[in-house]
Amino acid sequence: MTVTLDLLRIQQLQISKVFQDNSKEITSADFDDEGKLCITASADDSINLYDSTRGISQKLLFSKKYGAHPIRFTHSPTTILHGSTKRDITENKYLSYFRGHDGRVVSMAMSPVDDTFISSAIDDSIIIWDFKAPSPQGRVYVGKGRPSVSFDPTGMIFASAIQQDNKVRLYDLRNFDKGPFTQFIIIDPYLSAYSYPRPGTQMPTWTGIKFSNDEKHILISTSGDQHYLIDAFSGELKRRLVGHVGLGDTINGYGGDDTCFTPNGAFVISGSQDGLINIWDINTSTVLQSDLRPCKQLEGHTKPTQVVQFNPRYMCMISACHEMVFWEPMPPGTTSDSSNTDATTSNNQESANNNNFSNEDSNSSSASVKQEPLSNESIISNINNKKLL
Repeated sequence: MTVTLDLLRIQQLQISKVFQDNSKEITSADFDDEGKLCITASADDSINLYDSTRGISQKLLFSKKYGAHPIRFTHSPTTILHGSTKRDITENKYLSYFRGHDGRVVSMAMSPVDDTFISSAIDDSIIIWDFKAPSPQGRVYVGKGRPSVSFDPTGMIFASAIQQDNKVRLYDLRNFDKGPFTQFIIIDPYLSAYSYPRPGTQMPTWTGIKFSNDEKHILISTSGDQHYLIDAFSGELKRRLVGHVGLGDTINGYGGDDTCFTPNGAFVISGSQDGLINIWDINTSTVLQSDLRPCKQLEGHTKPTQVVQFNPRYMCMISACHEMVFWEPMPPGTTSDSSNTDATTSNNQESANNNNFSNEDSNSSSASVKQEPLSNESIISNINNKKLL
């Protein structure tokens, strides 16, 4: 059965699983292409793999020498990429290293169509990589600051966002060496009143950039009390997303996965300093540059939520602080028996060493989002690391 992701399903989201696998905050997460696996990275240098169709912890890895942030699946469900949070590299136990940055990697995006990926670091640069080759395929210099990067849904265009000059730059992947083919200057009309005569200088740190799957919008996430929704073609500021509490210094150099679009591009989801999960229906207002408040706020965390991700294929999402929470829509009056954290923790311990699994015995209540149900198959979860330095 296929299910449409609409406001009713958003209103019905409830906690279905809670995992307490980390001693420090989870800073990054990603689903694989099929939506069956979810990977997380934490400030405690651990990497956790979850079966998102059955809601079980599948495997625990450590990256003590290197740290891990950000983290991304490749197009293979058995291979991941992650950046380094540390510079003391003394051992080589990874399949591949991608050396090229001189500063800390803060953003990374995998092409939706092939093995190209891009990374940005606090070294004024963006590097274009081919997953099959350890050497950079190209480099773009964007100036000082904290650049964020993302691919558009076609994989032909990538974007960078950097708050220090308030610019979003769009590059043609085939001609990136010629510079951006267009760029947008983003000015917050409210904050501009406080930054005269230099509009934009009071903007909070930009922590991420994302395209909606319908190619209509670009989302700029920030560490402050507002995120920005802009038109993907004109660069016009369409909405200020407000009503949450900005993560501020909680991000501590991480960030980037604290917001996301839903797969249909109709909703934006964000974490918050107060632990609430905030959801905006971005199609409810037609007034440009207006403030838009959440249509739904979910309670489930007592600490700041730095990570939110919606499954690309199934009707579920995850959010994370120190704890990892799975959410699914449930009819009014029903609750999940898996919200018992003691039982969930026990389930984690029992399944942590299980490296093989099959969907054939899955009893997941998730339904695919505007997609035909996936066929059953067996996946070996011996996740192979590839590391970005």
